[in-house]
Order: sequence, then C-alpha cells, then structure tokens
Amino acid sequence: MELKHIDIAKLSVSPVNMRGAKKAPDLTNILPSVRARGVLVPLIVRTNGSTDAYEIVAGKRRYHAALAVAEEGGGIDELPCAIMEAGDDAAALEASLIENIARLDPDEMTRWETFTRLVREGRSPEAIAITFGLTEVQVKRTLALGNLLPRIRNLYRSEKIDAITVRHLTLASKTKQREWLALADDPETRAPVGQQLKAWLFGGASISTKVALFELSDFGGDIVADLFGEDSYFANVEQFWVAQNAAVEDRAEAYREAGWSEVVILEPGQPFQTWEHERRAKRKGGKVYIAMAHRGDVTFHEGYISLKEARKLAKGEVVEKSIRPEITGTGNDYVDLHRHAAVRAKLADEPGVALRVAVAHMIAGSPLWNVKVEQQRCGSDAVTESVETSASEAAFDARRREMLALLGFDPETSTITGGELDWLASLFVRLVRLDERQVLDILAIVMGETLHARSDMVDVLGLHLAVDMAPVWQADDALLDLIRDREVLLAMVEELAGRQVAEANAKETGKTLKAIIRDCIEGRNGRTKVEGWVPRWMRFPASSYTPRGGVGAADRSAAVASLIVPEPEAEPVREAA
Repeated sequence: MELKHIDIAKLSVSPVNMRGAKKAPDLTNILPSVRARGVLVPLIVRTNGSTDAYEIVAGKRRYHAALAVAEEGGGIDELPCAIMEAGDDAAALEASLIENIARLDPDEMTRWETFTRLVREGRSPEAIAITFGLTEVQVKRTLALGNLLPRIRNLYRSEKIDAITVRHLTLASKTKQREWLALADDPETRAPVGQQLKAWLFGGASISTKVALFELSDFGGDIVADLFGEDSYFANVEQFWVAQNAAVEDRAEAYREAGWSEVVILEPGQPFQTWEHERRAKRKGGKVYIAMAHRGDVTFHEGYISLKEARKLAKGEVVEKSIRPEITGTGNDYVDLHRHAAVRAKLADEPGVALRVAVAHMIAGSPLWNVKVEQQRCGSDAVTESVETSASEAAFDARRREMLALLGFDPETSTITGGELDWLASLFVRLVRLDERQVLDILAIVMGETLHARSDMVDVLGLHLAVDMAPVWQADDALLDLIRDREVLLAMVEELAGRQVAEANAKETGKTLKAIIRDCIEGRNGRTKVEGWVPRWMRFPASSYTPRGGVGAADRSAAVASLIVPEPEAEPVREAA
C-alpha cells in the first residue's frame, strides 16, 4: 500500500465500510486525542473515480473525529492514509472488518452482512476464517443467520430474542419460522424461546445424533441439522430407537463373544446405580450392564455384579444365571410388527369385532389411547350441584348402572370409563359374549361419559337428536343468581310475562326483575305459570339475548348450524291405477 497524507475534503466513507450505513459513530473516547494530537493511525482508503477523491474503507471514526475538530475551528492537518488498489471490494471489506473487530466486536448481524458480502465477492468460509482468526465453524454459524426470515434477524439484532432462541430457530423450516412469528405477534400467546423452543419444534422430544451408536450414513430416516453446523437431531424418534436398539444388541453380542459371563440390557430410563453393585473382574464372573437414557444416551458399565449376588457368593451360595432370551429386542420387534400387521388386516374385515375392541379401549385405555372422563365441574358449587341433581343426570346414571351390571362391574362405580389397563383383554372377551345391541348400549354410556361438555359436538348432537330441554330442565336459583345483566333480565321478563310487563318495569332493579321471572315460572303473586320455559342460551340451537353475545353455546350453535341438513321429505307413494 502507498502511504500518503490527503486533504480531508477529498475523503468520504466507502459504502463497503462495514459501519458505513450506521448512525454517526460514538467519538467519546477518540475526540480528545484527535483534538490534542491529530490523527496518528493511517486511514485505509482507495481511489474513488478520480485521482483526487478517495473513499474510506477503514477509519470512519478517525475521519469523523477530524471533521468534528475542523467544525470546532481548531483546524486539522491532512490525514495520513494507506491507499489500497482500486476495485477489490473483497479486500476492502476485509480491511474494514479486521480493523473493527480488532477495536470492538460488531454485533453478529453486522458480521453476517459483511461475511455475506465477502462470499458474494468470492471468498470461501475457510478463507474468511483464516483472515479474521476465527474457526470455519464460527464463520458458518454467522453465515447461517441468512437462512432465517428477515424479521427474525431483526429481532435478534435489536436483542429482542437471544442467541439460544436464534440457534434453535435455524432448525426450523421457513413455514415453522412463520408459525413462530405468528405466536410472537399474538398478544394472547407466548412464543416458545430457549430450550422450550426446541421442544416445540420437535413436539416435545428431541434426540441428538451425537448419542447414536450406529453410523449416521447408514440411517434411513431424516436428520434435522441446525444451520450453525454444530447440532443435528433425529426427525423421527421411533426410527432412531429401532436403529439404536439394533446397535445395542450388536454391542451386547460382541461383549458375549469376548467372554463376559452376562450382558444385562436395562430398560430405557432405568439408571445403573454403582452403589447397588460391586466391582467384579470378567474372569470372576463380572457382568456388563447397558443403561439407556430416554434421550438416547447409552452407557456401558463393565465388570459389575449386584450386591445381592455378591452377598450370596460370599456365603458360598449358587447364583442362578439369568436366562438369556432366545431372540433379540429387534427380533421381538420383527415378530410383533408382523403379527400386528396380520391381525389388523383381518380386523379390517370384521367391524363387529372392531366395535368391541374400540369399546374395550375406550373403557380401559392402552398406551395409544388416552380417554378422559368429563368431570362436569366448575368453580361454583351451586352450579355443580344443580347439574348433579338434574333429571338428565339422573336418567343417565340409571342407564349407566344397567350397563355396569351388564359388564359385571360394581354398580356403585362412578363411571364405566377408566378401568385398569390389565382389564383390556378380559374386557374384550366379556364384550364378545354380548350381542350387538348390548355393546352399542354400553358404547352410548361410555361416549356420554367422555363427551366434552364445552365442545361443538354437544351442539351438533343436540341439533341432530332434536334435544328438547323443557322436559329435563327446570329453572333454579343457581342460574338466576348468575344473571346480573339488566338488558338480559328484561328480555327474559318479556319472554315470560309479555312486552307490556317488561316496558312497565324497564327501570326496575335486577332484583325486582328476577322476582318477576320467578313468579312467572312458579305461578305466584297473581302471575300465570309458564310451563316449559327454557332460556335461549340452553336451547338447541342456542342463541343470545343481546347483540353483544359472549355466550359460548350460542357461538358453537351458529358454527355448526350449516352442518345440520334437514332430511328431505319422502314423496308420497302413488298406487298403481
């Protein structure tokens, strides 16, 4: 480079300067020195279209400090400059970044912008790493930020999300990134961050490829890698465990061939506690214990026996060797999966059997079925009691007792649903002995026990079955005490006593309006008793009393109204002439 002193009027900041597009630099710690001694360290510049004009590649703060001193009237000498060759943008970018990193590490987003421009100029990540004294992984990690959506990069730049969150977001597809941003934008939700974000991306379970005992190149499933190039995870946990279990079996067999007396493979998640075991050499009967964590880590503990076995041996007692299975875990998987495939293929042609299997699962559950009973509870004891003592609940309970007796269960059991898993096979055998009608009757009770009280299924079933609330419901204080809206109370008075009474009491208190409603329902104080009155909220379909709405049942009824299509009327049969 050529060293030369250049008039400050001939200098301008180059667009390749990594801080060129930023706000005015902070001169607090440099301005006093420039006032006292001028600019001592040369600026790095290059020609800008003519021999008289130069653009600053590195040294923007010294340049601005010199301008500030000139504006103060202190005068400024020509600035010392090192002149680069013109046209080499990549070299100019490197010069800018090297100087700024040496002075103060720029934020990671600024590095990303500059590194990206260097790549466009033809620099490889390896070359960038060598130039700036970084590892290639660090450079790739910075470049990986370019795969994030611009909004996420901006959130990171403004420190609204942390580095761990950004790192996990690089595991996400663009679609998943947009879903995350939607959660972040929603004031009623909270977007997952940090380690919670990884759980959200993997549906609660993630297993790192670092724990695999098998060659990743031989793995047939998908692997998701973060874009920083450091971490990767198995997309399908079940596929991982198939491969991992096979690798564990291979290692166990290798131990057996090496002469170990026994290899014990612990259940996943079962820890190996050293204080419950004693060290014992292979030649003296020591065993190998293989422990597998739920996250996939596998640990091999060589040369141990249990304390119980050690005590027996000390007494001269014979320790029975555990029986080695005749088939490996993967072999069991093979057998189980093929038998499962054959059974379900046959089951597909036997809907009557499938019905009984489904009912048995609904009652007793299984590792793949999680059926919960609707508790019919709320925060108000009065509301809970009102439901428990209703005619509908009494009728349902009577039918439930009949079905409990049919199944041979204790008639005092509160629900049919929720039996023990151990019952599943014996329960199916019981159901096989019943006819179709009886099984369907049991199914109806189980479905009633597990029907979500606040779901649109209640509304669609009420409409489909033409449920009439009047015969099974009677107005009580538990409901009336909950109504505090005068507009609603006036609308109810009009329904029960007529418009004239409602208008005459339009200015009365809520207490008075409730008294009128009770009088109409019970036929007291000279008012005619109204039979079968049901509030709009509780009808099928449900509706609101005011345009304000806010009634869940009314909203759900409106949502499912279009699903219920009336049955077409049958055309009359004409007799032949």
